[in-house]
Amino acid sequence: MSIKELEEALSSIGEPKYRAKQIFLWLHKKYVQSFDEMLNLSKNLREKLKENYYISDSAIEKKLISCYDSTVKYLFSLNDGEYVEAVLMSYHHGYSACISTQAGCKMGCTFCATGQGGFRRSLTAGEMLSQLQTMEKDRNVRISNVVLMGMGEPLDNYDNVIKFLHLVSDDDGMNIGMRHIAVSTCGLADKIRALADLKLQITLSVSLHAPNDEIRSATMPVNKRFPIDELLSSCREYADKTGRRITFEYAMIAEVNDSITCAAELCSRLKGMLCHVNLIPVNEVDKTGYKKSGKKSLNAFCDYLNSHGIPATIRRTLGSDINASCGQLRGRVKDAES
Repeated sequence: MSIKELEEALSSIGEPKYRAKQIFLWLHKKYVQSFDEMLNLSKNLREKLKENYYISDSAIEKKLISCYDSTVKYLFSLNDGEYVEAVLMSYHHGYSACISTQAGCKMGCTFCATGQGGFRRSLTAGEMLSQLQTMEKDRNVRISNVVLMGMGEPLDNYDNVIKFLHLVSDDDGMNIGMRHIAVSTCGLADKIRALADLKLQITLSVSLHAPNDEIRSATMPVNKRFPIDELLSSCREYADKTGRRITFEYAMIAEVNDSITCAAELCSRLKGMLCHVNLIPVNEVDKTGYKKSGKKSLNAFCDYLNSHGIPATIRRTLGSDINASCGQLRGRVKDAES
């Protein structure tokens, strides 16, 4: 809840509004998991809160730490027993966290492990926050950058994601500025336009992964709903309205989308847009059959984009020894339970 929502909740149970700020600080600065820890509240108020509300919790079910780069992958269990994954990464500028916005995913991208496990439900803003708070407490660190690129499609959970963005950037909360937050989408053009109207200073990251409808529809079913021309039109609108550069994620799949012909077509589609292309060797997930592009293909593709006016880089892979991309750890646990 925001402070305003807390004030309304307190009024409904006969308590003064000034208590809202106290509760908010306990939740967003101290990361308490029990109303009994809110020691400056009366015992009577704490009992009322326990009767009427709960605090979202992301309990650590499993944790893997990379031997190579100290990346930490978490499997969290939520209050209702659902599982989600998150990743904590260390960079020279600080710690970045990649969190989930849904338990599972509806989008069905063929190269993604999360989609193989089906969709369960969307997460609340509090459940997104609790992933960050649990990671900070567990590793005794301060997270400075957040990426909504874990399990789920963030813009399919639009209202809760927008609420999360306002809560996590609140001066009285975790105070992570919008410019340090990236929101990923597989291409929900209508929601991209809605997001553009809010003119938030986040980074929009669009999972493109193909230069044309034929390849994209074969790997990403969402393209049949929002074809590539419609998607890129919404992206241009977003960049124009916000003045923010869009990042296009492009998973390089051997002999699928990594040819120079694909690079040339991609350049023609993105020409003139405020954007950057992030090339990612595809994760070789069980059951997909996809293989990552070789170093030669990666470099040739990247060089072609840059030489034709489209800024591009190859993303460094972190946590390769712990399958740091989301969906695989949850899948194993679900398989074991069944």
